[in-house]
Amino acid sequence: MMTIVTIKNVQTHTRSEMKILVLSPHTDDEFGCAGTIAKWSKKHDIEYVAFSRCEESVPKDYPPATLEYECRECIGRLGIKMRSIFGFKVRNFPAARQEILECMVNLKKICNPNLVLMPASTDTHQDHQVIFKEGFRAFKKVSILGYELPQNIIKSTNTAFVKLNREHMKTKMHALSAYESQRFRGYASEAFIYGLATVRGVQCEAEYAESFEVIRLMI
Repeated sequence: MMTIVTIKNVQTHTRSEMKILVLSPHTDDEFGCAGTIAKWSKKHDIEYVAFSRCEESVPKDYPPATLEYECRECIGRLGIKMRSIFGFKVRNFPAARQEILECMVNLKKICNPNLVLMPASTDTHQDHQVIFKEGFRAFKKVSILGYELPQNIIKSTNTAFVKLNREHMKTKMHALSAYESQRFRGYASEAFIYGLATVRGVQCEAEYAESFEVIRLMI
Protein backbone atom coordinates (compact mmCIF):
# COMPACT_ATOMS: atom_id res chain seq x y z
CA MET A 1 0.00 0.00 0.00
CA MET A 2 1.36 3.43 -0.93
CA THR A 3 1.80 5.83 1.98
CA ILE A 4 0.85 9.46 1.41
CA VAL A 5 2.72 11.99 3.52
CA THR A 6 1.96 15.64 4.08
CA ILE A 7 5.11 17.59 4.83
CA LYS A 8 3.30 19.57 7.50
CA ASN A 9 3.22 16.41 9.61
CA VAL A 10 6.80 15.44 8.86
CA GLN A 11 8.06 18.80 10.15
CA THR A 12 6.70 18.12 13.63
CA HIS A 13 9.21 15.26 13.91
CA THR A 14 12.21 17.33 12.86
CA ARG A 15 13.87 20.49 14.11
CA SER A 16 11.72 23.58 14.35
CA GLU A 17 14.07 25.15 11.81
CA MET A 18 15.40 22.90 9.05
CA LYS A 19 18.44 23.45 6.88
CA ILE A 20 17.23 22.76 3.33
CA LEU A 21 19.38 22.44 0.22
CA VAL A 22 17.76 22.69 -3.21
CA LEU A 23 19.67 20.93 -6.01
CA SER A 24 18.68 22.22 -9.43
CA PRO A 25 20.34 20.58 -12.45
CA HIS A 26 19.70 23.66 -14.58
CA THR A 27 18.85 27.27 -13.94
CA ASP A 28 15.01 27.09 -13.94
CA ASP A 29 14.42 23.60 -12.55
CA GLU A 30 13.15 25.20 -9.34
CA PHE A 31 9.86 25.34 -11.27
CA GLY A 32 9.19 22.01 -9.56
CA CYS A 33 9.43 23.29 -6.00
CA ALA A 34 9.21 27.11 -6.00
CA GLY A 35 5.88 27.08 -4.16
CA THR A 36 7.35 24.95 -1.38
CA ILE A 37 10.35 27.27 -1.18
CA ALA A 38 7.99 30.25 -0.96
CA LYS A 39 6.12 28.58 1.92
CA TRP A 40 9.21 27.52 3.86
CA SER A 41 11.53 30.46 3.20
CA LYS A 42 10.46 32.42 6.29
CA LYS A 43 10.64 29.43 8.64
CA HIS A 44 13.67 27.53 7.46
CA ASP A 45 17.21 28.14 6.23
CA ILE A 46 17.16 27.36 2.50
CA GLU A 47 20.08 27.40 0.08
CA TYR A 48 19.97 26.87 -3.68
CA VAL A 49 22.50 25.33 -6.06
CA ALA A 50 22.29 25.04 -9.85
CA PHE A 51 24.74 22.87 -11.74
CA SER A 52 24.58 24.58 -15.13
CA ARG A 53 24.33 28.15 -16.40
CA CYS A 54 22.50 26.70 -19.42
CA GLU A 55 24.15 29.01 -21.94
CA GLU A 56 23.35 26.42 -24.61
CA SER A 57 19.62 26.78 -23.90
CA VAL A 58 19.39 30.56 -24.15
CA PRO A 59 17.29 31.75 -27.14
CA LYS A 60 19.47 33.28 -29.85
CA ASP A 61 18.12 36.80 -29.30
CA TYR A 62 19.37 36.88 -25.69
CA PRO A 63 22.91 37.25 -24.22
CA PRO A 64 24.56 33.91 -23.27
CA ALA A 65 24.42 34.65 -19.52
CA THR A 66 20.68 35.40 -19.56
CA LEU A 67 19.53 32.28 -17.68
CA GLU A 68 22.05 32.80 -14.92
CA TYR A 69 20.84 36.37 -14.40
CA GLU A 70 17.21 35.26 -14.49
CA CYS A 71 17.91 32.47 -12.01
CA ARG A 72 19.57 34.83 -9.55
CA GLU A 73 16.58 37.16 -9.81
CA CYS A 74 14.15 34.28 -9.26
CA ILE A 75 15.98 32.99 -6.20
CA GLY A 76 16.17 36.53 -4.81
CA ARG A 77 12.40 36.90 -5.18
CA LEU A 78 11.91 33.63 -3.30
CA GLY A 79 13.95 35.06 -0.44
CA ILE A 80 16.56 32.31 -0.13
CA LYS A 81 20.32 32.11 -0.46
CA MET A 82 22.04 31.39 -3.77
CA ARG A 83 24.93 29.11 -2.79
CA SER A 84 26.42 28.51 -6.24
CA ILE A 85 25.82 28.12 -9.97
CA PHE A 86 28.25 25.63 -11.48
CA GLY A 87 29.27 25.58 -15.12
CA PHE A 88 28.48 22.04 -16.29
CA LYS A 89 27.22 21.90 -19.87
CA VAL A 90 23.60 21.01 -20.60
CA ARG A 91 23.06 17.37 -21.63
CA ASN A 92 26.67 16.52 -20.71
CA PHE A 93 26.27 15.71 -17.01
CA PRO A 94 26.84 11.94 -17.49
CA ALA A 95 30.39 12.63 -18.66
CA ALA A 96 31.01 14.81 -15.58
CA ARG A 97 29.39 12.42 -13.09
CA GLN A 98 32.38 12.10 -10.74
CA GLU A 99 33.06 15.83 -10.68
CA ILE A 100 29.40 16.50 -9.90
CA LEU A 101 29.50 13.96 -7.07
CA GLU A 102 32.56 15.67 -5.61
CA CYS A 103 30.74 19.02 -5.73
CA MET A 104 27.85 17.47 -3.82
CA VAL A 105 30.09 15.89 -1.19
CA ASN A 106 31.64 19.31 -0.63
CA LEU A 107 28.19 20.90 -0.42
CA LYS A 108 27.17 18.38 2.23
CA LYS A 109 30.17 19.36 4.36
CA ILE A 110 29.52 23.09 3.94
CA CYS A 111 25.72 23.19 4.16
CA ASN A 112 25.02 20.14 6.35
CA PRO A 113 21.31 20.03 5.37
CA ASN A 114 18.47 18.21 7.12
CA LEU A 115 16.51 17.99 3.88
CA VAL A 116 17.51 17.95 0.21
CA LEU A 117 15.15 18.73 -2.67
CA MET A 118 16.23 17.32 -6.04
CA PRO A 119 14.71 15.82 -9.20
CA ALA A 120 12.54 12.74 -8.80
CA SER A 121 13.94 9.31 -9.65
CA THR A 122 11.53 9.02 -12.60
CA ASP A 123 12.80 12.18 -14.32
CA THR A 124 14.05 11.07 -17.75
CA HIS A 125 16.34 14.01 -18.59
CA GLN A 126 19.91 12.72 -18.60
CA ASP A 127 21.22 15.63 -16.52
CA HIS A 128 18.43 15.27 -13.98
CA GLN A 129 19.16 11.56 -13.68
CA VAL A 130 22.78 12.33 -12.79
CA ILE A 131 21.74 14.82 -10.11
CA PHE A 132 19.32 12.26 -8.67
CA LYS A 133 21.81 9.38 -8.63
CA GLU A 134 24.81 11.34 -7.37
CA GLY A 135 22.60 13.30 -4.97
CA PHE A 136 21.42 10.04 -3.42
CA ARG A 137 25.03 8.93 -2.98
CA ALA A 138 26.21 12.23 -1.50
CA PHE A 139 23.23 12.76 0.82
CA LYS A 140 22.33 9.17 1.66
CA LYS A 141 22.00 9.93 5.38
CA VAL A 142 19.75 12.97 4.83
CA SER A 143 16.02 13.20 4.11
CA ILE A 144 15.49 13.61 0.36
CA LEU A 145 12.38 14.65 -1.58
CA GLY A 146 12.21 14.48 -5.35
CA TYR A 147 10.30 17.32 -7.03
CA GLU A 148 8.32 16.76 -10.19
CA LEU A 149 8.93 18.37 -13.56
CA PRO A 150 6.06 16.87 -15.59
CA GLN A 151 7.64 17.61 -18.95
CA ASN A 152 10.34 15.02 -18.13
CA ILE A 153 8.66 12.50 -15.84
CA ILE A 154 7.63 9.11 -17.17
CA LYS A 155 5.36 8.55 -14.16
CA SER A 156 4.52 10.49 -11.01
CA THR A 157 5.17 9.00 -7.57
CA ASN A 158 3.20 11.47 -5.47
CA THR A 159 3.95 10.20 -1.97
CA ALA A 160 4.39 13.61 -0.32
CA PHE A 161 2.46 16.84 -0.67
CA VAL A 162 3.17 20.40 0.44
CA LYS A 163 -0.09 22.33 0.77
CA LEU A 164 0.02 25.85 -0.66
CA ASN A 165 -2.27 28.87 -0.42
CA ARG A 166 -2.85 31.78 -2.78
CA GLU A 167 -0.01 33.85 -1.33
CA HIS A 168 2.46 31.02 -1.83
CA MET A 169 1.34 30.66 -5.44
CA LYS A 170 1.50 34.40 -5.99
CA THR A 171 5.10 34.42 -4.73
CA LYS A 172 5.91 31.41 -6.89
CA MET A 173 4.53 33.05 -10.03
CA HIS A 174 6.31 36.34 -9.29
CA ALA A 175 9.60 34.48 -8.84
CA LEU A 176 9.26 32.33 -11.95
CA SER A 177 8.26 35.34 -14.05
CA ALA A 178 11.93 36.35 -13.81
CA TYR A 179 12.55 33.80 -16.57
CA GLU A 180 11.50 36.07 -19.41
CA SER A 181 13.62 34.12 -21.90
CA GLN A 182 11.67 30.91 -21.14
CA ARG A 183 8.11 32.20 -21.47
CA PHE A 184 7.68 30.33 -24.75
CA ARG A 185 7.89 26.99 -22.95
CA GLY A 186 4.61 25.29 -22.11
CA TYR A 187 5.62 24.46 -18.55
CA ALA A 188 6.34 28.15 -17.88
CA SER A 189 2.79 29.29 -18.60
CA GLU A 190 0.68 30.54 -15.71
CA ALA A 191 -2.19 28.29 -16.80
CA PHE A 192 -0.02 25.18 -16.59
CA ILE A 193 1.56 26.09 -13.25
CA TYR A 194 -1.78 26.86 -11.61
CA GLY A 195 -3.42 23.85 -13.26
CA LEU A 196 -0.85 21.41 -11.89
CA ALA A 197 -0.99 23.03 -8.44
CA THR A 198 -4.79 22.71 -8.48
CA VAL A 199 -4.62 19.00 -9.37
CA ARG A 200 -2.11 18.33 -6.60
CA GLY A 201 -4.28 20.35 -4.22
CA VAL A 202 -7.30 18.20 -4.99
CA GLN A 203 -5.21 15.11 -4.20
CA CYS A 204 -4.45 16.34 -0.67
CA GLU A 205 -7.58 18.41 0.06
CA ALA A 206 -5.96 21.81 -0.34
CA GLU A 207 -6.49 24.75 -2.64
CA TYR A 208 -3.05 24.24 -4.20
CA ALA A 209 -0.09 21.94 -3.60
CA GLU A 210 3.21 20.65 -4.93
CA SER A 211 3.94 16.94 -4.87
CA PHE A 212 7.17 15.09 -4.22
CA GLU A 213 8.61 11.60 -4.27
CA VAL A 214 9.83 10.45 -0.88
CA ILE A 215 13.31 9.23 -1.76
CA ARG A 216 14.61 9.00 1.80
CA LEU A 217 13.00 10.05 5.07
CA MET A 218 15.06 10.39 8.26
CA ILE A 219 12.81 10.92 11.29
